[in-house]
Amino acid sequence: MHQVERAIFDLRRGLPVLLVAGESRVLVQALEGAAEAAVARLGELAGTSPALVLSRHRLATLGAGKGGTAARLPLPAGRVRRRLECLAYGATPAASLGEAGLDECRSALEAAEPADLAALALMRRALLIPSALVARVAESQSEAVKAAVADGTLLTVKAEQAARCLDGAGGLLRRVSEARIPLADADECRFILFREPDGLREHVAVVIGDPPLEAPEAAVPLRLHSACLTGDLFGSLRCDCGEQLRNAVAEIEALGGGVLLYLAQEGRGIGLANKLRAYTLQDSGLDTLDADQVLGFGEDERRYGVAVDMLDALGIRRVQLMTNNPLKMAALAQGGIEVVERQALYGSLNDHNHRYLSAKADRAGHLLDEVFRARR
Repeated sequence: MHQVERAIFDLRRGLPVLLVAGESRVLVQALEGAAEAAVARLGELAGTSPALVLSRHRLATLGAGKGGTAARLPLPAGRVRRRLECLAYGATPAASLGEAGLDECRSALEAAEPADLAALALMRRALLIPSALVARVAESQSEAVKAAVADGTLLTVKAEQAARCLDGAGGLLRRVSEARIPLADADECRFILFREPDGLREHVAVVIGDPPLEAPEAAVPLRLHSACLTGDLFGSLRCDCGEQLRNAVAEIEALGGGVLLYLAQEGRGIGLANKLRAYTLQDSGLDTLDADQVLGFGEDERRYGVAVDMLDALGIRRVQLMTNNPLKMAALAQGGIEVVERQALYGSLNDHNHRYLSAKADRAGHLLDEVFRARR
């Protein structure tokens, strides 16, 4: 996975990478942040016309998602970047392109190939908009591309490795450092930092009090909390995350100790930049799930394999889980962690987060009946 990790950083810097899938070689570049001339340069290096790869979620937004999978859109010469951005994550593609232009794009869509799907996986892992510029390398450009690889200008990655990058690297999570940090609601706390192999994400296990770690029969109180800069740090009223975080610490302390895993999965796994984009879309009337889909994401991009690895490192096999999200329970169980009991954990309902919490309850299956009942 070393090459995949390097590829992620190149893509975030706006550089192309070369994906190899069997005999096929495909140049890939992130659309997000690409310069105006990036499409032309990619085509010149590859010797073929580039295409735009779109996720199945974005295709559904464009009214072209019947196949339930990603697709590629061949790009005619001269397609300007702002029109590509409109296709990839614009809020009103029909208004920008016109219905005729949008129909033309729909009819030109082609089935995605393995390298295209690998490209989208890389974009998600890099916390970029999940669309990609791709160009197959023509035979006439084969030597030029080989030379770019040889001199280090271009990085080569196997498509099958790139496609697995979202699965993480089980067992390779590193325990890096720790310190005692007293909190307002829990005086005895130990923060233990874990780092993923690609270095992009760091997660923290907050051990509160003196829970029975390394005791397989004990059910340890546990909260999985995904990072939320706006709610946790600034007290945003658009969500209930900050209150849930503080309530979890206080409740674990009251139970005599436990663990809070603070996971670097901002915005349900789409990253802060995309979360802010989604907020802007919500201001135009979309709910939180539809806003993420407009950007090309699914309703929840988080993965909890890293939480299972952290619990393994702490010697925890049975938990009393504080959550309203059935997906967290299922993910831990799938990872071999026994969820002995679920305990609800709420924040407050207000005029700013009502629509957000309603979408989580009605469309994502979160167990929030008590929150809405208390408001009535």
